[in-house]
Amino acid sequence: MTEVHPETWQGRELTTLAGYHPGVAPLDEHNVKLLDNVHPIGWKPSASRRKRYNMVVLGAGAGGLVSAAGSAGVGAKVAIVEKHLMGGDCLNVGCVPSKAILRCAHVVREAKNAAEFGVDIPNVHVNFGKVMERMRTLRANFSPTDSCDRFQNKLGVDVFQGHGAFTSPSTVEVNGETLSFATAVIATGANARVPDTPGINAVPYLTNVSFWNQTQLPERLLVMGSGPIGLELAQAMALFGSQVTVIERGNRIMGREDPDAAAVVHKQMERDGVHFMLNTTIDEFKLGTGDTVAAHVTQRGIKSLVVSDALLVAVGRVPHVEGIGLEAAGVQYDLNKGIKVKDSLQTTAKHIFAVGDCCTMYKFTHAADFMARAVIRNALFFGSAKMSELVIPRATFTEPEVAAVGKSEAELLEEEVTFEVVKLEMVEVDRAVLDGATEGFVKLLVKPKHGTILGATIVGSEAGNMISEITVAMHASMKLGALAAVIHPYPTKVISHHCCCKDFYSPFYGQIVPVLQERTSTPCTQDVALVSETVCSLCLNMVTAGHCVTYMLRKVAACRASVACSTCMSFINFHSIWVLSGAGRHKHVNCIGWGY
Repeated sequence: MTEVHPETWQGRELTTLAGYHPGVAPLDEHNVKLLDNVHPIGWKPSASRRKRYNMVVLGAGAGGLVSAAGSAGVGAKVAIVEKHLMGGDCLNVGCVPSKAILRCAHVVREAKNAAEFGVDIPNVHVNFGKVMERMRTLRANFSPTDSCDRFQNKLGVDVFQGHGAFTSPSTVEVNGETLSFATAVIATGANARVPDTPGINAVPYLTNVSFWNQTQLPERLLVMGSGPIGLELAQAMALFGSQVTVIERGNRIMGREDPDAAAVVHKQMERDGVHFMLNTTIDEFKLGTGDTVAAHVTQRGIKSLVVSDALLVAVGRVPHVEGIGLEAAGVQYDLNKGIKVKDSLQTTAKHIFAVGDCCTMYKFTHAADFMARAVIRNALFFGSAKMSELVIPRATFTEPEVAAVGKSEAELLEEEVTFEVVKLEMVEVDRAVLDGATEGFVKLLVKPKHGTILGATIVGSEAGNMISEITVAMHASMKLGALAAVIHPYPTKVISHHCCCKDFYSPFYGQIVPVLQERTSTPCTQDVALVSETVCSLCLNMVTAGHCVTYMLRKVAACRASVACSTCMSFINFHSIWVLSGAGRHKHVNCIGWGY
């Protein structure tokens, strides 16, 4: 029977409720709808709940929700425990709200650059309050998918709202109730890293969690850090009208990404009004007049003062591993690296698994999703799924976007792996030129001669979508030749992949064709068991026919063999002419054609 919980957040003051503060503001109709779904007041787990489960999941972010829903879907008895908001970071403070405001920022940029396309918009005004309200509306509309009601009353998962912690290797306690389990999944996510910079606790600051509670645009915004979160929000706020300064202690932004990609984004963000201070350390924070934040900084030995109306701390994330009883469960962990897991995502307690931000460097929703799918197989069905088998792309949604998959140049050099770089600038892609979006490139890292893709970086207005085809190719162990055989609609930006394939194989034209011509001009005395070679017209790989099927026509034999290219599987016909010798054997006179 569906259980009804009539209590609502509507009309309540945004204060602690039974010791709990949702951290969501303002309490308008949109956030009320959100909270009623993801942290309803008075929520109770099913009255028919069990005392022992096949699986207990700690944490209801992406990894936890997929683990719970997937396991319940195959018949397991599952409980999920969440102290804060169902949906975790992605729904509440990550993917959904950030992409909602980035869409608004994109509209602002298009409006400001409209004259380039023959459209005159004299004054572009941004209503920041409306931007944030749109975000809250969309977030609330997404929330039923991750709601307590859906998971308990439709998917059959017992939902417990409260702080959960292991009390033994086979029990979890929540709200004074003990849940026994055969297997468990830890999906507690990560928290914003707050550095121990002197004075930081004496000034107001925002993180990726509290940023979304703003209703007024700060005149001056100081961003600490130049990773994906910091850069996405810095660029958006600059377009909305804030004076944005990004402080980075390193010598470039986006330290994890390709340096060429970082340079393109840096240049565009400066055009959008973002000011960067690289090689800069913050010595101390002080509270200025009118609740402003004064940052005392040192840049290349020179000290200065940066004053802002708001401070965004975006210097990374740390796994949430403390206070959940991991010691009692026998689960080893590191405060910075997170929970120690095997390739199977099994922790040091063999019946307890971990997924998502609490145990991996790949702190992405899609990574947590597929880690959870692997855990379901391994925990419930004695599967052999491995984390190392996952090909995990990533994207930073600045403008232009930066997307990558596989190894970087720096990683391959460190591992002493031989590779070639195939690079195509977006200015050479017709659709990018037509769209006026020529900043960026496609860069593929390829195993020489074989065409195996080792890694890729794409910079462009649709890089996050474009990287998917490369990811599919890598997952399927496709070589560049097979990718070149894929027909792409014209004009689209993804045609750039096809152009990169042609660039990779083009040096071989000059080597292959003369060899073929030399071979075909010389009489051959081989018997009928001919080994013939040609070039596949689609992927340009060398193709060998190990035998020929002949038939006699008077004293001339027309020899033809049809084989499939091992790379792209297209069929190639070999044509050769044979004459009957006096000894009754056939001699190869001349090859009259090849694959193209």
